[in-house]
Amino acid sequence: MATGLDVGTMNILSANQEGTDTVFIQQRNSFVEIEYSDMAEQMLSRSDVLHIRKDDKVYVVGDDALNFANIFNKETRRPMQRGILSSDEQSAIPMMKLIIEQVVGEPDRPGERLYFSSPADPIDSDLSTLYHQKTIESFLNDMGYDAEPINEGMAVIYSELADHSFTGLGISFGAGMTNVCLSYYAVPVMKFSVARGGDWVDEQAAQATGTPVDKVTSIKEEDFALDFQTDVGGVEGALSIYYENLLEYVIENIVAEVDEEDVEEGLDVPAVVTGGTASPDGFKELFQDHLEGSNIPFSISEVMHVDEPLYSVARGGLVAARSDEQEESAGQQQAETGEE
Repeated sequence: MATGLDVGTMNILSANQEGTDTVFIQQRNSFVEIEYSDMAEQMLSRSDVLHIRKDDKVYVVGDDALNFANIFNKETRRPMQRGILSSDEQSAIPMMKLIIEQVVGEPDRPGERLYFSSPADPIDSDLSTLYHQKTIESFLNDMGYDAEPINEGMAVIYSELADHSFTGLGISFGAGMTNVCLSYYAVPVMKFSVARGGDWVDEQAAQATGTPVDKVTSIKEEDFALDFQTDVGGVEGALSIYYENLLEYVIENIVAEVDEEDVEEGLDVPAVVTGGTASPDGFKELFQDHLEGSNIPFSISEVMHVDEPLYSVARGGLVAARSDEQEESAGQQQAETGEE
């Protein structure tokens, strides 16, 4: 058994293989604080709501946090910010631990291979991802896994470009960051992140329209489409403007980061856009339009947009973990054959 884990700012997802099916488990990466009472504790336990008690507070964690935030008119809090553990949130580590334990569960055997997503250091910020990566790795190893980080953009390529010999451009539009990787036969030629993603879009739209951020996020997640048919003065109009700005920004940075010497002349590869922020209808077409007007020093044969963009990174981690386990198993068989 092997596991893939997407450690995202907005959602944490695991992927496992059961027979011919890939099974995903997901929790929202957020929590809300409510006052402790015996009655509240009993009701939460009885209703199977994921929660943790600390002193005179109860923290409701994961998918239920948003419902409770709306009921109690409170803002949800996030253990992660801009793609990594939040230094502003004192409760980040215990909350992350609880959510990760809920999503991955116990390993099937000690030392089960698990690949978890980790962002590249952003090129437009002095954020370091190392502390975040090592902390998550430590959680997982303590649980009994043999954990290994995988670059988020590379995970997209493992997930979606097997039919193209793992060659192409993989872009994961997450909540906290956007991760980009150009791969040639499963070898990364370029990888970077920018410290802008879905949260940045939501924050800018909220600021522009005077709407609470959680409300903007809910509108975006319900039935928002990038069709530019919406009223310019409303939240959806503001979301469209900042989505377009995000795509322009990401493409500009791809152009700036690609070293022409590293790219084979005449390179013609597919591009995959995925991640929760890539979910709205019209995203692929908007990305394609902006790509066609750019000066990227290689050709894009097609732009692919997967049906369930939220699952790509976890699936890519699973592909990498299964590949490792198969290699290990083949190596053991060879060793055993040699001994005979």
